[in-house]
Amino acid sequence: QVQLVESGGGLVQAGGSLRLSCAASGPAFRSYGVGWFRPAPGKERDLLAAITWNSKTYYSDSVKGRFTISRDNTENTASLRMNNLKPEDTAVYYCAAEPTGWARREYEYDYWGQGTQVTVSS
Repeated sequence: QVQLVESGGGLVQAGGSLRLSCAASGPAFRSYGVGWFRPAPGKERDLLAAITWNSKTYYSDSVKGRFTISRDNTENTASLRMNNLKPEDTAVYYCAAEPTGWARREYEYDYWGQGTQVTVSS
């Protein structure tokens, strides 16, 4: 069982940066893949970035070059550094965990945090 709690959201101007954190409970987290998602209109949540247990990463085209995912298995945390934020990045951001490290779809993730709101003003 893994419990996830996101933090770090807030209000930022366009071009600014935020760092989201995902704190996890349970030693199993260290062997899980972690993904960061946000809702897409009329669709399932979009995967923005993912990281395997040994820190191999994946980024969607929409955030590649602007967002950086990382994790610290000694602290049971994962982070999403977001640079050059745009108004269209405004959303609730979720971290999620799954055991394979290679999942790309919302339904493949077993554990979810409650979300943290990011608002980017123009």
